[in-house]
Amino acid sequence: MKNYVYSFGNGKADGDGTMKDVLGGKGAGLAEMSRAGVPVPPGFTISTEVCTIYFKSGKQVPDEINQQILKALGKLEAEIGKKARDPANPLLVSVRSGAKFSMPGMMNTILNLG
Repeated sequence: MKNYVYSFGNGKADGDGTMKDVLGGKGAGLAEMSRAGVPVPPGFTISTEVCTIYFKSGKQVPDEINQQILKALGKLEAEIGKKARDPANPLLVSVRSGAKFSMPGMMNTILNLG
């Protein structure tokens, strides 16, 4: 199974700064800073390829990718000690888009944080 979701934080990262094609500029930067020991909060980056797959799939995220996202979200919840959709102690996240090169207004972002 191909990897579409890359975790980072707490001194570890699935990716690195050379992966701008896969992680986008922000994702590659976060991965590299985390690997370098910069205190980056835990998170995950969804591969830039998923945007293309989403539109080619009729604006649907394929189940294989969705399962990887849910797994990464579960890992993030465990690391932070908060849960998504928990009204008493909610996990709040920041969603950012980023391509290999900065192109303001040129990249579609999938945002559905419910």
